[in-house]
Amino acid sequence: MAELARAARQDAGQNAAMGANLPEYSVSELSSAIKRTLEGAYGYVRLRGEISGFRGAHSSGHCYFGLKDEKSKIEAVIWRTTVQGLKLKPVEGLEVIATGRITTYPGSSKYQIVIDALEPAGIGALMALLEERKKTLAAEGLFEDARKKPRPFLPRVIGIVTSPTGAVIRDMLAGFSERFPAHVVLWPVRVQGETCAAEVAGAIRGFNALPVGGRLPRPDVLIVARGGGSLEDLWGFNDEMVVRAAAASTIPIISAVGHETDWTLIDLAADARAPTPTKAAEWAVPKYSELLEQTGKLGLRLGTSARRALDGMRAHLRAAVRGLPRRSDLLALPRQRFDAVDRRLGRALLANTRAHGTQLARCASRLQPRLLEGRLARTRDRLDALGRRATASLTRTTGPRRARLERTAGRLGLQPIVVRIARCNERVEVLASRARQSLLARVADRRRHLDGCAKLLASLGYQGVLQRGYALVRDSEGRALRSAAHIAAGQRIDIELADGRVDAQALSGGARDGAKQLPPTRAAPRPKSGPQGGSQGSLF
Repeated sequence: MAELARAARQDAGQNAAMGANLPEYSVSELSSAIKRTLEGAYGYVRLRGEISGFRGAHSSGHCYFGLKDEKSKIEAVIWRTTVQGLKLKPVEGLEVIATGRITTYPGSSKYQIVIDALEPAGIGALMALLEERKKTLAAEGLFEDARKKPRPFLPRVIGIVTSPTGAVIRDMLAGFSERFPAHVVLWPVRVQGETCAAEVAGAIRGFNALPVGGRLPRPDVLIVARGGGSLEDLWGFNDEMVVRAAAASTIPIISAVGHETDWTLIDLAADARAPTPTKAAEWAVPKYSELLEQTGKLGLRLGTSARRALDGMRAHLRAAVRGLPRRSDLLALPRQRFDAVDRRLGRALLANTRAHGTQLARCASRLQPRLLEGRLARTRDRLDALGRRATASLTRTTGPRRARLERTAGRLGLQPIVVRIARCNERVEVLASRARQSLLARVADRRRHLDGCAKLLASLGYQGVLQRGYALVRDSEGRALRSAAHIAAGQRIDIELADGRVDAQALSGGARDGAKQLPPTRAAPRPKSGPQGGSQGSLF
């Protein structure tokens, strides 16, 4: 046991010697120190790795994922305000180059990188992202041929979305001038950089939002154009918002981005893809000279066809004329039929007139005044009979009702009303007696309460104090004098006793030598009544 105690004391002495000079930290202090050291040693770094564990933005708008290579992994975060300005959005499995600050998160004792910029790590990563985006948009049906719209043959207004300072717009305007002068409306955009995609998508939506017949004419066809470049230069036209804007456009779109070997996602969503911007101008409008030549040829063909048609119709008409009968032969039979009907019509009119005259004579013999007089007499007799029946019915109806009214009038007398009035008078007298008793009881209760208050006033008022031999001293203005220091020599004072008041004059002042004279305390004005008056003063 002694050896164990000695070994324990030796170990304790060694531990005390080892930590005797080490400073003591709290967990927060140590975490803050590590954070400052790590941020001061590295600051901003460019980190290459593969995005791992990205499942979309958090509900707060921040993005959390990891960057890994073959051996290691570091946590990464992109704040919501930074995500909105990234030209490359994080995608699971994409190899990127991230620029940001190395810092720590003390809440879980880990270090991480706060990313400010994100770019693909080489052409291979861009191509992988491009293929993935192409598959996603194709699955939504944005590249189907069934939804593509035909180009107008001769557009009146052509809208162009491109840079106003590049050679593309000059080549396209020259092409329009050579082929067919047209009204061109340019929507200037950046065709490269971070804002390229948003500006191109906004231009397509803006052209589609123009009203028909407005101050700015609505284009009949749109051309999205840009010169050749690398995959990074053309990346803005692979953005999802540009593809969706092109697919949703109601105006036909011709894509002319890059050279013939270049391709972007807007080429698949547009209604037509031109190999070069100059070719797009040729596709948009026909050639004026060719139109003139074709119009002349069609005019000659139309004239020849019209002459041939007229000659054929003329020959057919002549053949038909030769086969028709003469006019006299056609009108001979109808003329003979008309003459026969004319002869029969005269005889039919005479016979019809005689028949109607005979019928009128037979009817006139039956129309006599005595017939009307007999009908009027029968009607009068019927009316008198109905009058007598109505009088008898009225008599039978009013008799019982008159008897019932007389019986009811016999029951209506003044005696029930007089009895009811008497009962009401008795009730009024009872209520009046109860009201007088209640009033007297209430007045008596109030009088007892008033007497109690008067006794309390007499016990608490200063008149009771004066009855015990005390006096109340006031100055000439009625203010109570509480101390002799307030009285000056020759000052007029008023002394109130229990049985009256006495006016007096102070022979000497009450202030001591060297003491500061205090101003008199203001009191209530002197009461006008005597000791038993209504004004209540105080001695305190």
